[in-house]
Amino acid sequence: MRRTMLVTGASSGIGRATAEAALSAGWRVGLFARRREPLDEVARLGEALVLPGDVTRLTDIEAAVAQLADTWGRLDVLFNNAGIFTPQGTIDEIDLSDWTNAVAVNLTGMFHSARAAFSQMRRQDPMGGRIINNGSISAYVPREGSVCYTTTKHAITGLTKSLSLDGRPFDIACGQIDIGNARTPILEGLVEKAVASGAVPPPTMDVSDAARSVLHMADLPPEANVQFMTVMATNMPYIGRG
Repeated sequence: MRRTMLVTGASSGIGRATAEAALSAGWRVGLFARRREPLDEVARLGEALVLPGDVTRLTDIEAAVAQLADTWGRLDVLFNNAGIFTPQGTIDEIDLSDWTNAVAVNLTGMFHSARAAFSQMRRQDPMGGRIINNGSISAYVPREGSVCYTTTKHAITGLTKSLSLDGRPFDIACGQIDIGNARTPILEGLVEKAVASGAVPPPTMDVSDAARSVLHMADLPPEANVQFMTVMATNMPYIGRG
């Protein structure tokens, strides 16, 4: 039986790259994001379900998981990816709405998605599955002015560890991928900002390298799990002292 994957935030960036790679590798892929048109573009690459919705609404992601399970019989992998990077600033400068939005998408949205997937995986036959949370290097070494994003990504590490423990009785594995400087629209904005200010732009890597890393985690047999993986641009200032 062909395996099934649900990708949240599948309309752009790492989510889209992962969905495209999974479809090319023969997975059945549920494509979840707010914008339908880019999901339709990705869906042409293979056997896909277009599932428009908003991760901040629990009913949307529950309906998507139910539709995927009704169509294909089960959910094998969730790539819990949807996220946003809000405007930068120190904690006293940022608009409180940016904090609220970051928590709603990056934390509550990922909680909603994991909750819906976990519920399906523990009840399907055979029981089990895998949840891959998209964390961030920001959870360990943040950029300046990223208090909203960094705080939510720290929380995702806690979510990953808790799901790993709670999933064991139900054969549900949970791991986290922390990606550094994959060339996505978000990173391109940071690169353009650096160039405009006369600064040296950060080292980057192709987004397809991040996608291949997610698929490696997804392809493992049930008895093996990548608990935490870091994949990043080789020369970015992650290791060492500044």
